[in-house]
Amino acid sequence: MANYYDIGDILAEEELVPTVFQYGANGVGLFDSSDDADKVEAGSRAELPFWLVRELYLRQLVSIRVPPCFDRESKTREEIAADAAHVDLRSRSPYFYELGCKIALLIRDRTIGPFLLVAFQTRYRDVLVKAHALTLTMTPKYLTLLTNEEIKLYEAGQSSIAAFKKWRMGGPRFQVAPVLGRKRKLT
Repeated sequence: MANYYDIGDILAEEELVPTVFQYGANGVGLFDSSDDADKVEAGSRAELPFWLVRELYLRQLVSIRVPPCFDRESKTREEIAADAAHVDLRSRSPYFYELGCKIALLIRDRTIGPFLLVAFQTRYRDVLVKAHALTLTMTPKYLTLLTNEEIKLYEAGQSSIAAFKKWRMGGPRFQVAPVLGRKRKLT
């Protein structure tokens, strides 16, 4: 876990990742809900949270199947190549970029990183333009397409344009730094 106290990071690691068990195991039947036995057979497939998958993968107990949204022949890649600005990444994963980076590092897949970079670069400009231009009635519909990282970017864009408009309309032009306002004590 990169940041132990970051709730976004905790939730990103709760995303389910498809795995295949390499060995049979007793006492872990809750991973595989297909039967009532308290064991998992070798070759069983299950979707587990990323935080658990990482530990099991490092111990070579499971193999990771790349989630469909990051797969080389996925529909998501084709949609992003066609028009990234209108792809609903939130439905694939609310933590699309964070999860993609973590999976790419874990399985050492060199195609996921450039794919995420292209997706973010093409959506970045559109997110900021819409943060400055959308009316309040259109905002909720647009936000349903964005990942959590993009929503933070959108909100930062909105707050920056609000601060600019406030400044432009005659807000305080200069502010004295708090350090300069202090007087030294005479010794």
